[in-house]
Amino acid sequence: MYYSTTYPSPVGTITLACDGDGKNLVGLWLEGQKYHGGTIPEVMIEKNDIPLFGTAKKWLARYFAGERPDISELSLAPIGGEFRQGVWNILCEIPYGEVITYGDIAKKMAAKRGKESMSSQAVGGAVGHNPISIIIPCHRVVGSNGSLTGYSGGVKTKIRLLELEGVDMSNLFVPTKGTAL
Repeated sequence: MYYSTTYPSPVGTITLACDGDGKNLVGLWLEGQKYHGGTIPEVMIEKNDIPLFGTAKKWLARYFAGERPDISELSLAPIGGEFRQGVWNILCEIPYGEVITYGDIAKKMAAKRGKESMSSQAVGGAVGHNPISIIIPCHRVVGSNGSLTGYSGGVKTKIRLLELEGVDMSNLFVPTKGTAL
């Protein structure tokens, strides 16, 4: 069993999901986000009075107010396979206000798995399927050339989140073509 609630944010309505015990956050999706709720194996039941949701909403309010709440303040349990979990763990290490490339994550994943290299495209797929957006900061991942592609919540939202965090946007750009816009 999984529970859900919504949160009205500056970037649109957010859906939060937790496990049946109400102990672990398993989802955070923006309205209209690609793969919205895709990792939840059954129907979510709306339940607004779960303490974890209150904690998550306070975390989000602080984040959108320009504070730097720590990921460790929330109990996260994204649902996904070993490879995706590894990528999501790396996302959690990206400092507030900084960006990393898909290639950098691929190098880190290769090192963790004892391989010489790893596909940036495979990493991109895992980043794109991150089920706990914003808190697990997939918006901080950019292309090696500074391209702002690949955010399943939309490029405009990615830009707003990066600007909120004070990221230097001078070397980043929105491509005119691409499959991940």
